[in-house]
Amino acid sequence: MNLVRATKDNFNEIAYLWANTDVAQAVMEGHCFSGYAHFIQSGMSEGRNQLLTTRNDASIEANFQAHDLPRAEKTVDSNLLKLVESIIKPGMNLLEIGSREVTGPGHLRGFVEAAGGNYVGFDFYPGKNVDVAGDAHRLSSYFDTTFDFIYTAAVFEHLAMPWVVAVEIAKSLKINGHLLAQTHFSFSAHERPWDFFRFSDMGLKVLFNAAFGFECIEASMSNPVVAKFGVIASDYLRGRPVGNMYCHSSYFGKKVAEAASYEWSQLELSSVVGGTFYPAPQ
Repeated sequence: MNLVRATKDNFNEIAYLWANTDVAQAVMEGHCFSGYAHFIQSGMSEGRNQLLTTRNDASIEANFQAHDLPRAEKTVDSNLLKLVESIIKPGMNLLEIGSREVTGPGHLRGFVEAAGGNYVGFDFYPGKNVDVAGDAHRLSSYFDTTFDFIYTAAVFEHLAMPWVVAVEIAKSLKINGHLLAQTHFSFSAHERPWDFFRFSDMGLKVLFNAAFGFECIEASMSNPVVAKFGVIASDYLRGRPVGNMYCHSSYFGKKVAEAASYEWSQLELSSVVGGTFYPAPQ
């Protein structure tokens, strides 16, 4: 049996399980989620091997990802705070929508203040890192000023009327002010019953459209998800792979003009879809 040291670059799930029968047994018995989970948790530090193969999981998974989607560059997860910091200057005001610390300590306030800016945390509930508690659907009514930067992450999926909040954000931004919004395209149901929507990059561009004064700098989807229909799905779907799934969708843009109207009913469809068309029948 030809073996090779398993690495992040060459990892192959089947090759790893074949070479590590104890891990395969643990996966079958439900003690470990997958071979890769074991590899990350302990197998890499243990120097575990896998069967020599010409394919790795990354090349296999690439077949299930769309190649025409815009690649995240500015809005990569690990770069979001640095992106904010690169724009915030002394005296600038930043508003974070959804600032309450839920999954861990927030770092944005420190980044903004270190850059000489002023940070305001806004959330539905009072709590740590919240300066103003209220309903984002009425965001502009809580402030007598506008902001140089509005940031929001993991919030838009929980908004009952995100199109209303998009208008409130537009009203709350200064001309040349920036917006950075990250939400989910594919993700587990969470914080129900207030888990309402999922968004593509195009969906975010519709919410923050040119008619409302926005100029898109980057809209993207990132963090691929590899999935298949489960064994309890309908027979015709059972076991089939689901491609083109991504965890996050992001919008980074700038308000370049005041809108003539913030009424969705007054907009022409062409003004929010950026000159695109629904794919023609083949």
